[in-house]
Amino acid sequence: MFKVYSRYGLGIAAVLIAYFLILKLIGLHQYPVLSSVNGLIFGFGIYMALKNYSSSETSFKYEKGFEVGLFSGGIASVLFSIFMAIYMYQIDTEFSKAIMNKWDLEYDLGTLMLVLSILIMGFATTIVLTLSFMQLLKTSWNTQDGNRNVMK
Repeated sequence: MFKVYSRYGLGIAAVLIAYFLILKLIGLHQYPVLSSVNGLIFGFGIYMALKNYSSSETSFKYEKGFEVGLFSGGIASVLFSIFMAIYMYQIDTEFSKAIMNKWDLEYDLGTLMLVLSILIMGFATTIVLTLSFMQLLKTSWNTQDGNRNVMK
């Protein structure tokens, strides 16, 4: 199980970093609305991790699947937050100021607030998507055969 969520966690983080760098090259990295695509990246990665784990196990238990989804997204969230912290503190120190100006806040908590926001948004997205996908992948107890109406 460690192999599944570590591999997919690293993969999700790599795609998130690549997406951010592509936006940086285009010049669109300062628009927070484009971070909504991060949810799609998280969703695809977590779903694929859960599908991979469910296909490799003979009996797919809900708590084990939840663990795979949670750890895949958690690893990706931490790694992407570390990358963004390095980027905002070392590479482009004006980036966080530009984002804070777009938010139009009357107080400035600096770069740390942005890094914590990225981390919290990643964890929240992970929990919601994992719970949602587990509903699709678990075996149903409401039907006679227990497998009807379940995505496989």
